[in-house]
Amino acid sequence: MTGSTMTFADRLRAHEGEAMCPHRLVLEHVTSRWGVLVLIALLERSYRFSELRREIGKVTEKMLTQTLQTLERDGFVHRDAKPVIPPRVDYSLTDLGREAAEQVRGLALWTEQRMAAVQQAREEYDAAKA
Repeated sequence: MTGSTMTFADRLRAHEGEAMCPHRLVLEHVTSRWGVLVLIALLERSYRFSELRREIGKVTEKMLTQTLQTLERDGFVHRDAKPVIPPRVDYSLTDLGREAAEQVRGLALWTEQRMAAVQQAREEYDAAKA
C-alpha cells in the first residue's frame, strides 16, 4: 500500500514495533488526560502556572509541568517568561494549539451531550454479560 492510498488508521499502525510514529505521539499528547484539560482551559485565556493548576484541579505540579513542556515542544503552547522579580510566566495557545484545542473541545462537548447514551450502552452490555 502506498502512502497516498493508506487510510489514517493504516498510517497510525505503519510503525508498530518501532518507536511510536509521530502521528500517534501527537495524538497521545493532545488527547492525554491533562493535555485535553490544558488545551481547553487555554482556549479561554492565558494563564500563569498556578492559575492553570487551580483551573484544572487535581494535577500535580510535575504532571502539569511535563504536559506544558510537551505541548510547547509540539508547538501548541507558548510559554512567555517575563524577566521580572518575582518571575512571571504565562502560558497561552499558539495558532496551531488553538486549532487543536477547538477540535478537542468539540469531542469533549460531544461526550458531554452523549453521556446518557453511553451510560445506557454500558448498562445494556453489563446486563447481557451477567
